[in-house]
Amino acid sequence: MDFDVPCPDVLMVRAGLLVGLDVLEAAETLATRWRPSRVWGMSPFGGSTAQEVWERFDPRVFLRGPASATKVQAAFRSSYGLPGVNAVAVGTDNVDHLRELTEAVAYEVDENVVQEYRQLLKARQLP
Repeated sequence: MDFDVPCPDVLMVRAGLLVGLDVLEAAETLATRWRPSRVWGMSPFGGSTAQEVWERFDPRVFLRGPASATKVQAAFRSSYGLPGVNAVAVGTDNVDHLRELTEAVAYEVDENVVQEYRQLLKARQLP
């Protein structure tokens, strides 16, 4: 169904490793349909970097040559590919946290690992 509504210049969607496949696919479909000039991600940590998941899981596997990256940097940087976004918005009043995230953009995401991760998400949804 087509709607005759203005399309946004910037589309903001949930992004990151904690986003489910249904949301990733819906965001990509919406971006394809609306064709905004920019797609921004938000909430890459699912609310907080202090959640237990970030202690138990090492997101550095999503980076190429991640030896010097922190887990927070790897989770943040990988959120640019889940789904594909131009920028990621975060909220913080901690200057050190903001500096850590700013430095994370220097790391390169391993697209093969992202694709494998997406395939694992799809396999989980199969009956």
